[in-house]
Amino acid sequence: MSPRRQHVPWNAAGTASEQEHSADAVVRETGWVFNNKEHRSLADFVATGDEETVAYLHAFGLYGDQVAQQELVEIGSGIGRMTASFTRLFARVVACDLDAAFLERCRETVAQFGRPERLRTSHVADGRTLNLPDDSADLVFSYITLQHCHRDDALGLVRDAVRVARPGGHVALNFRTWVPSDAVLWPAGKVVRATWRLPRIGPVIAKRRFATRLGWQANRLAPGHVMDEVGSLLQDVTIFRSPRRRSFAVPGTADGQFEGVHRSHWWLVATVR
Repeated sequence: MSPRRQHVPWNAAGTASEQEHSADAVVRETGWVFNNKEHRSLADFVATGDEETVAYLHAFGLYGDQVAQQELVEIGSGIGRMTASFTRLFARVVACDLDAAFLERCRETVAQFGRPERLRTSHVADGRTLNLPDDSADLVFSYITLQHCHRDDALGLVRDAVRVARPGGHVALNFRTWVPSDAVLWPAGKVVRATWRLPRIGPVIAKRRFATRLGWQANRLAPGHVMDEVGSLLQDVTIFRSPRRRSFAVPGTADGQFEGVHRSHWWLVATVR
């Protein structure tokens, strides 16, 4: 598989994370990739994850006493913003990421703010395949990750998420889809990703927050596209959307609304057959 252009800022941030002396320094100094506008400390960064993990699990009907005995797989853990919270909630957590350096920092973050004895990490070396056994997780969760992947890689990870979840387990996967502003954002993102390959100037542009957040949005996937890939393997499927967006009206799925979903995003929440 050829290197993906959208990986450039992630790789730059991974390299930077290896050079910093702590995860706290990483979150302050790599704001271009973590959207750390206020130069938050690691503690503040993790606190935002604490709020979102519980909010999403509640909204999706996945929160309860049972999670204390369950295993969760997180696709796209980064340096552990949400992972720390997951380790306090679930019996076992497997954090997966494209960048091995992020996983090192994820372990550091969880050591400070979570339950490190419950954490295992897994490197997604090819960007599309989880190196995990079949039927091994009760919940596979991914937030603001699959939109950064090449379309084929994102769909590969979706198929693997379903493979890894045991029958009766669940997937909760976040995607970005089309909105009117994409008439401008989509071609602009392609231009930005092209500049990242330019000698000397490319690495500089890849460390600018605006350019990164524009260029890393590497795909748009509609619910119908994802259901075509894995719908036959799922049951009790709900497509969660923003209340400010119309229902996607995908056959065989229920329509769910949650105020915490961005208008350009949607979630696939389902039980694995």
